[in-house]
Amino acid sequence: MSIDTISLSGRKKVVSNKEMTFWESLYLVAIFKGLWITIQHLFTRKVTIHYPEQIRERSPVYRGQHMLKRDELGRENCTACGLCALSCPAEAITMKAEERKPDEKHLYREEKYASIYEINMLRCIFCGLCEEACPKDAIYMTISKELVPSSYDREDFIFGKDRLVMPLEMAIKNAQLKKE
Repeated sequence: MSIDTISLSGRKKVVSNKEMTFWESLYLVAIFKGLWITIQHLFTRKVTIHYPEQIRERSPVYRGQHMLKRDELGRENCTACGLCALSCPAEAITMKAEERKPDEKHLYREEKYASIYEINMLRCIFCGLCEEACPKDAIYMTISKELVPSSYDREDFIFGKDRLVMPLEMAIKNAQLKKE
């Protein structure tokens, strides 16, 4: 006996209500199949990595820690447009924009800057959409082997500008590499 049902996709699906035989009702065949799979896995190579001694190789498309870029003069690239926060599906990025003062021209490139820029790393899914949405190429995800450090406090996972902005030495080094 078969029953025709229609799935959500609109395709017909044939469902069979066939009676089980005596041996099928004992489920012995199913139990032996499961035991056979378990025995096969006993003799395969383990995939465990012993972390401090062995370091796992990262994928070529690995996205690491977030970083806010600086230009060759050490000024922040971020103009607080908010596109990175809007594109973040996890809503992990928050920012507050302010106007640049005349004595801060050496710190920020544009008239607006992000006075507060925070990423909640507990929410972040490392998708890279913030990096793609930024028109000023201000945020990027490093390819380094650094991961988000562990902690017992939730506040330690909210990264502010103090942890996100590229160090000045690194910005100068990158500018020198571009000139060469």
